[in-house]
Amino acid sequence: MSERAREQARVDQLDFEGALAELEQRVRRLEAGDLALEEALDLYEQGVDLARSCHEKLEAAEQRVSQLVRGPKGIEDRPMQDLGDE
Repeated sequence: MSERAREQARVDQLDFEGALAELEQRVRRLEAGDLALEEALDLYEQGVDLARSCHEKLEAAEQRVSQLVRGPKGIEDRPMQDLGDE
């Protein structure tokens, strides 16, 4: 297994908060501007993987979220994405 594949597998095991904390750490290091080019590129790639993981976790959470709304039949349990149509 390549180093990148191992890192991706590790990122996939993180919960949302852990992935976000690691992403913020990499952003701070990149913003400091004192890294060698190769190290900055590695951190950028890691950041992209972490951001993608966070996005996927948010999408999964959104799919699970339901909101109670008052409809013609009283209170209904409807998926969050259906609420934007109103």
